[in-house]
Amino acid sequence: MLVFARTYVIAALGVAVFYGLGLPLPFLLGPLASCLVAALLGIAMSGNATINHAMRTILGVAVGATLSMSVVLGLGAMWPTLLMMLVMTALIGAVGIPYFQRLWGFDFPTSYYSAMPGGLQDMLAFGEEAGGDVRALSLIHATRVLVIVTVLPFVLVGAWEVDLSNPPGAPAASLPWNELLWMAAAGLVGWQVAKAVGLFGASILGPLIAAAILAMTGILNHRPPAEAIFVAQFFIGMTIGTKYGGVTGPEVRRDVLAALGYCVIILLISGVFAEVVVALGLAPHMESLLAFAPGGQAEMTVLALIAGADVAFVVAHHLLRILAVIIGAPIAARLFGR
Repeated sequence: MLVFARTYVIAALGVAVFYGLGLPLPFLLGPLASCLVAALLGIAMSGNATINHAMRTILGVAVGATLSMSVVLGLGAMWPTLLMMLVMTALIGAVGIPYFQRLWGFDFPTSYYSAMPGGLQDMLAFGEEAGGDVRALSLIHATRVLVIVTVLPFVLVGAWEVDLSNPPGAPAASLPWNELLWMAAAGLVGWQVAKAVGLFGASILGPLIAAAILAMTGILNHRPPAEAIFVAQFFIGMTIGTKYGGVTGPEVRRDVLAALGYCVIILLISGVFAEVVVALGLAPHMESLLAFAPGGQAEMTVLALIAGADVAFVVAHHLLRILAVIIGAPIAARLFGR
């Protein structure tokens, strides 16, 4: 209990520092930075997996609530950029596997699942089953998410002067109480049903589907309140930072440095694809960048909500990327391994 309390205090200090310095996204980047520093200093920290998943349900409801019938019917028009997402995912893997295996000396399973831009938990599970180094995989994917989540807000502000200080939703007091109850029900029931049927990313996708049904039937007309999304940001940032707990010097020199180099590669690749999308007139700059940046699903959802981007466009591309990796990674790993 003391470790939990210490972790929350450290994360809260990060929020306060970011607020005081006027830095972007204090509820997301503040906990991330403070927990990262504390982990590197050897301070023991821990989160609660159930609470973390519960916080992710808020993001699922937030996305689902934006999916009106007209938006859902328009998803079919995204097929050119969705196809490009599949091509980009395959290219990232093709470049990443030899990068980790030949340049850094990781074994094949570790190299393969380090290169795949999927979800952290999925890549750890697949990598462990294939005989990979779970600790290295954890640090590499945590670094990927950390770098992308940290870099993108500054790119959004610097390149397009996006105001990231805008609240991500209306205050709770201004929303109808019956919709707040429906949101809570969509989050809890959607999560548990998705978990029961074994849906990947159940804590986000289950609530997303449930909220989308309510939105399309006219029951939901608002996103979750700003306060709820701020809390979700807090826990997501804290979770990323605590992934570095117990990191050693050799791990920093090998695993983290390898991951940082890989981040440069995948940011360049994703940046090229985003520019092609813009050049072809398929999406605006901000949406294409957020959709093709290979960060975590939850983190990219947060950025899309706060930046005021087309959330449906951004989330659809990240869902396809993660789904493609989850389905294709084990099959491709066996073929490449042979």
